[in-house]
Amino acid sequence: MSSSSVEDIPEQCKDLFTQDGVLLKACMGRPITDLNSIGMLCVVVNPNGSKCIEWRPNDLITIDSDTQDQEWAVVNTIGRRQRTLSGNITSDYANARSRIIKIALDDLKTFRVTRNSQQMQFSTKPGIWQTTFYFQHGNAEIFVANLKNHIKTAKTRHDRNTYVVIEPNVETQVLNKSFAELDIFTENTTDVVWNLVSNFKQRPYETTMTAFSKLTDIGSNPQQGCSTVDLEKFYYGNEANGKRDVSEEVADLLTKSMSALEDTTTVTKSDEYEVISVKPTLPPRPIIPRGTPLSTEKWEGLQDTEGRVTEVDGVKQLIFRGGVAHSIRQSVWKYLLDYTPWHMTHAEIRSLQRKRTEEYFSMKLQWRSMTEGQESRFSEYRDRKSLVEKDVARTDRTHPFFAGDNNPNLAVLQDILMTYVMYNFDLGYVQGMSDILAPLLLLLGNEVDSFWCFVGFMERIVSNFDMAQAGKKQQLRQLQQLLTFCSPELAQHLAQKDSGNMYFCFRWLLVWFKREFSFRDIMRLWEVLWTGLPCANFHLLICVAILDAEKDTIINNNYGFTEILKHVNDLSMCLDVDKILSTGEGMYHQIISAHHLTDQVRIILGMTPLNVSVSTNSDDEPTTSGANGMEKCENAGDPLFTPGMDEELEYNGLKISVVTTSVWALLA
Repeated sequence: MSSSSVEDIPEQCKDLFTQDGVLLKACMGRPITDLNSIGMLCVVVNPNGSKCIEWRPNDLITIDSDTQDQEWAVVNTIGRRQRTLSGNITSDYANARSRIIKIALDDLKTFRVTRNSQQMQFSTKPGIWQTTFYFQHGNAEIFVANLKNHIKTAKTRHDRNTYVVIEPNVETQVLNKSFAELDIFTENTTDVVWNLVSNFKQRPYETTMTAFSKLTDIGSNPQQGCSTVDLEKFYYGNEANGKRDVSEEVADLLTKSMSALEDTTTVTKSDEYEVISVKPTLPPRPIIPRGTPLSTEKWEGLQDTEGRVTEVDGVKQLIFRGGVAHSIRQSVWKYLLDYTPWHMTHAEIRSLQRKRTEEYFSMKLQWRSMTEGQESRFSEYRDRKSLVEKDVARTDRTHPFFAGDNNPNLAVLQDILMTYVMYNFDLGYVQGMSDILAPLLLLLGNEVDSFWCFVGFMERIVSNFDMAQAGKKQQLRQLQQLLTFCSPELAQHLAQKDSGNMYFCFRWLLVWFKREFSFRDIMRLWEVLWTGLPCANFHLLICVAILDAEKDTIINNNYGFTEILKHVNDLSMCLDVDKILSTGEGMYHQIISAHHLTDQVRIILGMTPLNVSVSTNSDDEPTTSGANGMEKCENAGDPLFTPGMDEELEYNGLKISVVTTSVWALLA
């Protein structure tokens, strides 16, 4: 039996937004075998222009065979046409597509978000919840924020977790009624409004005068503002009764206004009307210089006599502003990577180190004592060991610390990675981890310290190495959303060149720019990112800062996907870490100062969305849910805000709140 050709398969919908890791909990009429399946929840547009919500089970998402063996493999979602691992189109395409759940937005009546914003239910019939989904990775906030771009909603009075979809024609009726009550237009109000909007850009002078002429009828009523005589003076000057033409100065002013307007507007056309929309613009980006590194003297001054760090927030701010002096990096990094707790004394730290040393060598003995017979019957362990050996042999071999044959540092690198396999066997070893470990071992030198700092680093980026790659794909989507907000021109170019998926940034995110900077610079970048300042996902703003600096090159040369990928890879070892950090910080302050800041961007940056929903953990325990389902205050997304702060100082024109005056003094 021959397989279907591409031409035999009808064109399907286009994805507008996708979110991975969504569990199907309930669905009316769905076989029980599909329940509790993991899939992807999407907002899509059909070929006929209608939009709907789709849920696709994960077994409709595959990996192309030609990417499996690449060093930096990328998971591809096959949304339009189902393929097997060999790349052939399946003959039972229709049956596979029938498993997809579709909810037309035109039919959607209500939806509800509960369980700390992790559960979402949809209804197309009053009083009946037909489908229930559970968001395993994060929550439903971003999906809801995107969904609101396509439908109008309002929260119900009796349940603030439930949203009612407002039909467009209701809003149109309200708008028409508002104009009718003003009694401005004698003809059909809808026709007048659309005519004014449609004609304004092509005939600004005529349209403006027409609008003013409509308003002259209001003048007879003193309560409605200026009189007819006043408006006539505006039209015709002091010779109100002469009905002479408008002055050249006014015409020139209107022309100049329209010229300026064209630079900040977009035009959307249809068969019946044309709508002019004002393009939102970002405020100026502040230039924030880098500070000096945290010095030995300041570091020791922030500890009490027993070794406790007394001003943790102050230390992190100092590190964010200027990094860490190399002489104390070995000590400070252990705190930043959660190996050493900030509140411990010197004596407690020594006791903890002894305990961690025993634990490390106990795990190391587990794999070192494994016999060849055991290995032969333990395929997963054997495969991971083989991959570790392969990667270690090619990790930073040009650096003196790892260069040469029989280098003992390579043996330590391999031992640490193999011990991590025993520490986290569910994850094991994934390609790229050796890149993360190498700078840690180079700096710390000690096998045990390097291992536990590596564990702390992996806790932060473990989603990067998830085989399902849900976390990585979510970061790529968030990066695309941030780029669209900060640099829409570049985002549009990437979309036109089939690069809107941001896959060319895959390596940046996987190993946190390790291959883009020298060892010296990557240490400076990492320690800044580990502070968690100035916002969540600051590493994504670092990506945006790099791309924004390359915008002109990419657009002016009309680069396509291949050229963009090559250009991005060629940036390796050519980037200025201080400039990028300064630009990224400036972008953060530019974004949060924007009047058109969306909930979608707020959530990415760890800020509380404006449309905060009250969800319940139980029937009688309401909680205010933010981006991570955690209780947050209004300014929780701003790391420079802390409840109880008593000062606001100005630093290079930027107002910064600080914990205490003593901490500010350290920034000087």
